[in-house]
This record gives sequence, structure tokens and C-alpha cells, in this order.
Amino acid sequence: MRTTVGIVGGGPAGLLLARLLHRSGIDSVVLERRDRAHCEARQRAGTLEQGSVDILRACGAGARLAREGVRHRGIQLRFDRTRHSLDLAAQVGRHMTSYPQTKIVQDLIALHLVDGPPLLFEAEVHAVSGPDTPTPTVHFTHRGRRRTLVCDFVVGCDGYHGATRDCVPRSLARRHDKVFPYSWLGILADVPPSDPEVIYAHSPRGFALHSMRPPDRTRLYLQVPNGTDADDWPDERIWKELDERLAVDGGAWTLDRGPVLSRTVVPLRSSVFEPMRYGRVLLAGDAAHIVSPAGAKGINLALADATDLARAFADLKETGSAGRLDGYAARALERAWRVEEFSTWLTTTLHTAPDGTSFDERLQTARLRRILAVGTPGALDFAEHYTGLPLD
Repeated sequence: MRTTVGIVGGGPAGLLLARLLHRSGIDSVVLERRDRAHCEARQRAGTLEQGSVDILRACGAGARLAREGVRHRGIQLRFDRTRHSLDLAAQVGRHMTSYPQTKIVQDLIALHLVDGPPLLFEAEVHAVSGPDTPTPTVHFTHRGRRRTLVCDFVVGCDGYHGATRDCVPRSLARRHDKVFPYSWLGILADVPPSDPEVIYAHSPRGFALHSMRPPDRTRLYLQVPNGTDADDWPDERIWKELDERLAVDGGAWTLDRGPVLSRTVVPLRSSVFEPMRYGRVLLAGDAAHIVSPAGAKGINLALADATDLARAFADLKETGSAGRLDGYAARALERAWRVEEFSTWLTTTLHTAPDGTSFDERLQTARLRRILAVGTPGALDFAEHYTGLPLD
């Protein structure tokens, strides 16, 4: 097989990149190791920045998003048993939208199969050879047959354990990791959200998050110790702990309960891989960076990578200049580290450290109060980063 851009990985980044390339008249092939049913059923939460919503609409994947996405102007913070609504849209003019990553993948696959370039499911990639030559080649197995895909460029969107970044020489590869000393116990509950806002709660008992899964289900999370077994948390224990951590004085708010449809424990970690380009192989999404889930930055960072790459390839096609493509790795890494810094700040500010002291707790409260003062540098910086950095 032969193509201009070989895309390894059929997640949000790979599918969006293929769609944007197709609209620019650039041919590509997407290789995804899982079958279609698995890809369309993988459960992932999703809160989209305004820039992500705009690019999905622009590429034709906005119809269901417009119908089912839940747009919100900001977030609610709870600490010291008080609640504070932050109208981020009023500060920076951008909204957030709750829309599951699962549906983004479904929408993009549906578009792709109607008029898009080849999308091969159950295509297991083994290696990329010749990354520093004019024709990098992807070696893979599809339906029991060994095959090759010869490309002008290869983009690795195949995740943290993918094969594409293995072509970067060990002497050049750098991986920067951070493992947090706590995890999230996440549940999906068959009950409408108890509040129209996403709630981040800091308490001495630990962090809690009230999120949304439109239109009639709720995602909720609890900070738990690393190594926690989800089976040790029956429904009653989960709801009781959520009640404690989300509680506010005055009794004017109630957490509605419902059947727990699923529960998982997610360790919190962050990682950045450098470089994001070697020769004609470029990395995007989770292949290059993992972001702690606080702030829901992972999906948005992946979509930003894909958008930047698509614009760079389009510029190369239209002008013959590789300038924008050559600058991709530096731009993407700068964005990734800014997002990592924000997400780490939010994570460490909201969670209770296992060895934390009253001094640490007071510092966390002071940080949260600093972003409540609308119009101040701290509040504006928080609003800018939470709603998303500009794509340019």
C-alpha cells in the first residue's frame, strides 16, 4: 500500500487528523488494531473546550454534538463546605461542552466510512522502518496477512504503549513521568445530574467530582488511595462518601442517587515523551503525552495536536513550504507542557495528599480563593487555561 500520510491509531486524534486531511485533498490511511465494535464502545468521559467543539463542527462532526452536548459557562468549586460558581465564559468568552469521547469516535468513524480514505480495523502495527528516509514504512498485520504501508509521513496516534514512538533512537528519546499518590474511583450512575454545573470539591476527606453524561446519566469520581479495589466500594459506601465530600452548609443541595452502572479505579499519572518528531515520523495525542484527568485536558490536547498537524500538511501541499510542519514538534510540546502544568496545579490543589498537613490544606484553600476574585490575574489565567489555549 502507498499513501501520503500513514496514521497509526483510530482514536480521536487519528480519526480527526484523517478527516481534516481528507477535506484538504490529502490522502491517508488509518490503521487501528482494535475492531470497530471495540472502538465505538470504549467508555471515556469527555469535556470539550470551545476550540475542540469548533473544529469538530468545521469538519462535519457537529450534528449530534449540537443535539446532545451539554454546554456550560463554567464550573463550581466547593471547599470549606461552601460553593462558588465560576462564570468562565464571562471572563474569556469561551464555553465548555460535556460530550463523551465515545461519541466523538462514533461520529468520526461514521463520517469516515461514508466518504473518507481507507480505515483498516484489526490492523496490528509491529514497527515503523526508515523514519529518517523519504519513505517511512509501516509494517502491520491485517486479517492474518503481513502487509506494509509506504508513506511520505507517518503520524503515531497509537497511545502510550504504541509502536510508532519506538522508532525514535534511545539516545534521543526522553520520557518525563509523574505518578500521583492517589487514584480516582469513577462511577457511571443511571440518574440525571444533580446540578447543572460540573462540581470540583476539595475536602479533608479527599477530592470529589460531579460531572455529566448527557442527557440522563451522571459521572462521579472520588479520590481513593492507590491500589484500591473497586469491589471494596459497594453502592451505599460510594454514595455516602460522595454526600460527605460534596456537602455544603445550609442544606439547600441534595445529591440524587441512582443505580451504579459501572465502577473503575483510575490511577492518576502524567507523562510527556520527547521528541514529538523524528525524521518523517510525528507523534500526536496519547502517543506523546498523558495528562492527569483533572480539568479534562487529555482529549482536547489530542484534538489540538491533530488540528495543528492537519494545518501543517495542508500548508505543505498548498505552498510547498515545510516551515509549519517543521515547527510542529516545538509548538506541540510547548502546548503540552503548559497543559501539564495547569492540570498538575489543579490536581495537587484539589486533592488531599496522604502525608498532607494542616499547612498544606490551608495553602490549597488560599489557591482556590485566589481564582475566585473575578478579573484578577489569577482568575483570568485559570479561565484561559480551563477553557482552552488558542489553537494558533
